[in-house]
Amino acid sequence: MAESAAVHAAAIAQAIKASGVVVRVEPANFQRILNQQDEPIVVCARGGFFRIHWRYLTTYKGLAFFTMSPDPLPLPGRAQLIDARSIWIPG
Repeated sequence: MAESAAVHAAAIAQAIKASGVVVRVEPANFQRILNQQDEPIVVCARGGFFRIHWRYLTTYKGLAFFTMSPDPLPLPGRAQLIDARSIWIPG
């Protein structure tokens, strides 16, 4: 059991190293971050089997911000939207 947990923890640590810093925020905070940018780039993916949810990813001042929402978020008209097949965030 302990060996399995160690392997899992190592895999998560490696994924974080590969993806950089990802900050999880609530949808309202994500929208505030978008509103602070002139032309935000937003990656969006729909996910879920039993319950549909939306995942969003953007960068701001060198950090990547991620949120999930049960409903599509209203994005600023100036946002550049990239539709992705999926977004996977470690941990």
